[in-house]
Amino acid sequence: MPPDRTYLALGNAQNALSLEELDDRFTAALSQVLAGLGTGGPVLILPPDSSRIHSQAGLLTSIAVRELGRPASPYSLGAIMPALGTHHAVTEAERRRMFTHCPADRFLVHDWRDGVLELGRLEAPLVAALTQGAASFEWPVQVNRIIQDGGFSLIISIGQVVPHEVSGMANHAKNVLVGAGGREAINKSHFAGALYGLERIMGRRDTPIRAFFDEALRRFEARLPPILWVLTVVSPNAAAAGGNGPDSAPPVHGIYAGFGRECFELAAALSQELNITVVDKPIRKAVVYLDPQEFHSAWIGNKAVYRTRMAIADGGELLILAPGVTRFGEDPAIDALIRRHGYCSAEEVQDRMRRDRELAELQSAAAHLIHGSSDGRFTIRYCPNAALSQEEVEGVRYAWGDLDQGLKRYPPAALTPGWNRLAGGEEFYWIPNPALGLWKA
Repeated sequence: MPPDRTYLALGNAQNALSLEELDDRFTAALSQVLAGLGTGGPVLILPPDSSRIHSQAGLLTSIAVRELGRPASPYSLGAIMPALGTHHAVTEAERRRMFTHCPADRFLVHDWRDGVLELGRLEAPLVAALTQGAASFEWPVQVNRIIQDGGFSLIISIGQVVPHEVSGMANHAKNVLVGAGGREAINKSHFAGALYGLERIMGRRDTPIRAFFDEALRRFEARLPPILWVLTVVSPNAAAAGGNGPDSAPPVHGIYAGFGRECFELAAALSQELNITVVDKPIRKAVVYLDPQEFHSAWIGNKAVYRTRMAIADGGELLILAPGVTRFGEDPAIDALIRRHGYCSAEEVQDRMRRDRELAELQSAAAHLIHGSSDGRFTIRYCPNAALSQEEVEGVRYAWGDLDQGLKRYPPAALTPGWNRLAGGEEFYWIPNPALGLWKA
């Protein structure tokens, strides 16, 4: 294994990087890495899917493909496998949009149900100690089997560090152990985090679930090819609604690459500075927009709920404008469970798990029900695509809102991130993309 080393650390909360600078610095770092390893062979690239399109992981994947394709390179592109977790496979349209210069025939689809192998398990007493008793089950260390058995000489794991509801801060080992992990590992990590508590996790570098990942790497990383972690930090303010392309993407403020954990710590520190917004007073009304090119389900779109829950006042309202949301779950089985039970508190979810074996076995779905609830503190009003009816929205315990009326009253392109006031005097807090930050009062 290569020594723990950070090859690229470039970040500033005040100043963004140009795409040219991003290209130049990543190219130089990658060249140094590949020359230093010195062996050669096929490389597996693990980028995120289109739900992380603003990460610029598509651009960085294209740069890696370009550099691996140079005649003088001892390494070559083996495959590109988006780290889907439980998300749907990348569609052809999503691939063309995000991975513009990457060969379509090199893409693989991660099978989180049947395509994984188990490297080992963290013992139940350790899980209980790390979660302070919130969870007490074994946690399996699972990866897509080609990561170990595919004959790759190097893994390049690319993604964005941003506050996250399960691990505290997204990415690094999470990209491999959850994004390219298996059913049981995903289920149990999400459920353990939900039981431990969103408010105790989101926006923190060191959390129980991050400790799962760190311990898994300590024990089993030697059985995998070397993993080069490539991490970006982007602005919390998305471009105007409907933006499509590199010029409309939120600016990148940091890029970090290396073997080991230091690059994650540096990226997480910048993300905590840049992506956590502390509002000056609790929000009585928040309006959140879900870009239809990025958010197709409540499974992903409910970032609008949990990334804002610490900022919304008791008795307040969260209005979610969701023109692309046509379903609740990414997966049909999970979608059915969401419809069956609706969003509710941790206590009620655990009670329902005792009476519904299917929910008990799909713990990531149970975690999602907890994550998507306001615990009765504030109203969640969803304005979805017409594919979801008022009856369906209310059936999962949300209030329904008319999308056309919502977009007319709160036109995304005309609003400014943060506090806004309409001509009639209504004050509200506008968030153009909840995936890019965390808001707290």
